[in-house]
Amino acid sequence: MSDHHTYKKVELVGSSTSSIEDAINNAIAEANKTIRNLEWFEVTETRGHIKDGKAAHFQVTLKVGFKIASS
Repeated sequence: MSDHHTYKKVELVGSSTSSIEDAINNAIAEANKTIRNLEWFEVTETRGHIKDGKAAHFQVTLKVGFKIASS
């Protein structure tokens, strides 16, 4: 075991018709299927579509960080 850790960040875009929080959780859930050791996220952009004067679809760009397995 080393005395340090190395991390990598990847950018994702999640979407949802119900909320920004669901858009974030959808992106993380999909990433979790193929990326091990997810540890944090940071939202970099938030946007959405308007329909009939209301927010109808949310899209969130986020970066997720994960620890490199051997570090």
